[in-house]
Amino acid sequence: MENSYPIAILNGAIITADGEYSCQTISLAEAKQLLQSAPGIISAVGHQATAELLTDLLGIKINFSRINFHQTAGQQALVFKLNSRPPEGVILSRVELEAYGYQFQLLSRHT
Repeated sequence: MENSYPIAILNGAIITADGEYSCQTISLAEAKQLLQSAPGIISAVGHQATAELLTDLLGIKINFSRINFHQTAGQQALVFKLNSRPPEGVILSRVELEAYGYQFQLLSRHT
C-alpha cells in the first residue's frame, strides 16, 4: 500500500478512531523498510525506555512523546507489542522490556 501520511510509532495496538483496520505481525527488517519509505514519522511512544530501545532497534531516533494520536483513514502505524502483559502500574526498564520479548505489527486504518 502506497502511504502518503506519516507513519505513527505506537507502543501498543490501539484503535484511536472509528473505522476498519487490519493488523499483521511483521519482522524487524520489514519495520525498518517501512520507516525508510515513509513520508514522515510521528512518535506516540509514551515510555522513555521503549523509545530508547526502538531507536536502537530501528536505527532512527524515536522520540518519547505522550501525544494523543488519532489515526487517519489510509494511515499506517508501526506497533511495538510486548509478548506478555506486565503487572498493573509497572514501568519497565529497557532490560525488562527485552526480557518480556516483543514483536512488531503493522496497523493500517482503511476507512
